[in-house]
Amino acid sequence: MSDQLTWIRSVLSTTPERWIQLGETVPPELLRAAPKAGEWSALECLQHLLDAERVVFPFRARRLLEGQDFPAYDPVRDGTKVGPEASPAAMAQGFRQMRADSLQLLAGIEERALERRGRHPELGEVSLGELLNEWAAHDLVHTMQAERAIMQPFLQRVGPWRKSFQEHLFEPG
Repeated sequence: MSDQLTWIRSVLSTTPERWIQLGETVPPELLRAAPKAGEWSALECLQHLLDAERVVFPFRARRLLEGQDFPAYDPVRDGTKVGPEASPAAMAQGFRQMRADSLQLLAGIEERALERRGRHPELGEVSLGELLNEWAAHDLVHTMQAERAIMQPFLQRVGPWRKSFQEHLFEPG
């Protein structure tokens, strides 16, 4: 197995556990807090990962394995909105269950399949290897985005250490 597949599988296997820990430990009101207007809360990031797991990445991987094209996905238009009744712990458990299925799919992918190609309507021709790398990066970016949202109330209260966190700070407004 190539390092590429090992790395991708390792990231994709750790993401649900990070969300389980967040969903079961961090108070829901902190997970629901948007860092500023127009930015996603941690819970909205988790909902986006759930949507992507349900209708984007495994679907696209299967299509590319078959040498077929696939449609674009717009998270704003096609994504699910987080309702006030949403349970972070239940959402994280649901993500874990869906990801287990995806990891089974990935376990069957061999290195030679990474070159299989299909067409994305906006990006043009893409390979399975590119999609799998995007999947891992997508997990990481939205988990970091969520943690950055959770971080904001603390950063507002760090006093003189504020300058140490400038790159992570959303100014209110």
